[in-house]
Amino acid sequence: MRTFDLAPLYRATVGFDRFADLMDRALTNDVGHATYPPYNIEKIDENAYRISIAVAGFAADELGVEVKESTLVVTARKAVEADEKTYLHRGIATRAFERRFALADHVKVTGAAHADGMLHIDLVRETPEALKPRRVEIARSADIEAKAVEAKQPVDA
Repeated sequence: MRTFDLAPLYRATVGFDRFADLMDRALTNDVGHATYPPYNIEKIDENAYRISIAVAGFAADELGVEVKESTLVVTARKAVEADEKTYLHRGIATRAFERRFALADHVKVTGAAHADGMLHIDLVRETPEALKPRRVEIARSADIEAKAVEAKQPVDA
C-alpha cells in the first residue's frame, strides 16, 4: 500500500487547507462507505451538474438533502414497517445511509427531485462578478498626453 505525506503541501501553501483536506479524504481507504448507495455525477453544461443517487425502496419523505458549509449531505432513514414480512430473498437494500459530497467554491444546490427510485440533485456554479475575467482598456499615448495637458491647465473658480 502506498501512502502519501501531504505535510510539504501544508508547509508550502497558504489558504489551500480545504484542498489538502480533500486530498486526505480521497486517499483514505474507506471502502465500506463508498459503495452504497450507487450514484452518478453528470456535467449538464459548463456550469451545471446533477448528482443522481439510486434510492430504490425509499419514499421522498424518508430522504434528506442538506448543505452544511461546503458539503452536500444526503441521508436516508427507512420508516419502521408495522407488519413483519417474510422474505425468501431480499436484494433491495433499504438500510439507512449518509452520503457526503464536497462542493467547490460558488457551487450551489438548486433543487432535488425523487422519481422512479432515483434522487436527482441539481447544482450550479455561480461565479461572482468580481471573480469573472474583465477586459482592461489600454490607453494610447495620445490619450495620456491629452490628460496631462488637461491636468496642467488652471482651474477657473
